[in-house]
Amino acid sequence: MTLTQLEYFCAVCRYHSISKAAEELFVSQPAISVAIRELENEFHLRLLNHAKNKISPTQEGIEFYKRAEVILGQTQDMYTDFSQLAENTKPIRLAIPPLMSTVFFPRMIDAFHESYSDVPVQLYEYGSVRARALLDTGALDIALVNMDVYNLENYNSQVLMEDSLVYCVSRNHHYASEKEISMEMLKDERIILLNTDSVQTKLLKSKFNSLKLKPNIIMYCSQLDTTLNFLRGGDCGAFLYSALAVNPRDFVKIHLSSKNSSQFGLIWKTGTFIPQNTSKFIEFAKNYDIEPFYEQSY
Repeated sequence: MTLTQLEYFCAVCRYHSISKAAEELFVSQPAISVAIRELENEFHLRLLNHAKNKISPTQEGIEFYKRAEVILGQTQDMYTDFSQLAENTKPIRLAIPPLMSTVFFPRMIDAFHESYSDVPVQLYEYGSVRARALLDTGALDIALVNMDVYNLENYNSQVLMEDSLVYCVSRNHHYASEKEISMEMLKDERIILLNTDSVQTKLLKSKFNSLKLKPNIIMYCSQLDTTLNFLRGGDCGAFLYSALAVNPRDFVKIHLSSKNSSQFGLIWKTGTFIPQNTSKFIEFAKNYDIEPFYEQSY
């Protein structure tokens, strides 16, 4: 029995689907199936019932799931306790989307440390989809996410900002003079999207699918400087948030014809104990005045 096997099994129990668990954990479906089969063989138990459209744990599987969740939680607590033993203080484990780290968040963290210098914050760079999954397992305390993430009603939340998508191209791109662009105009374009654990990417792909369009996605990328270096060639474009600082001498931000505004904020699990330091950060974030100005243009 391994921790990975337990993590895979618990994910299937939570989502009642091997495909959904594989998507959330960013592993293949066969890897999850093999892990669960190995657990069943090791303990000589049938852990899951496979119905036509849903997977559910057997009675033994329910008990196994409860024990596995305890083991995974204790493992994470042990890692946190001993990795931070020198400071004798548990850090706030906080996830932020990669591109948001270039907007307001560095200033916000600096301001928090000015007020609470004795409270460590451990940052993890994850897209909203992956961050929410890790929050569910207890591997994170808080996550900054795109609030379009599904099942938001299962979390406490605090909106911090709102932004909209633009289509960004270089000044020598053939769409550079356009004031507005539609999804249909992008059907034959070379496009860069955020990584697959991004809510933005899932929403855009869903929109393309609804229009029966198959976009030519040349790369999934979470780093702004890498994306802009590709755009400089003039033969591709990227969906970015309008608040991101890009040099107007080199790039053009084109508004989308369809509504595309999103809110961003913090989410944390309901029904669980919130440590004092985590509560301090949440309260600080609620009262923090976000000013989207930047020190650097690309």
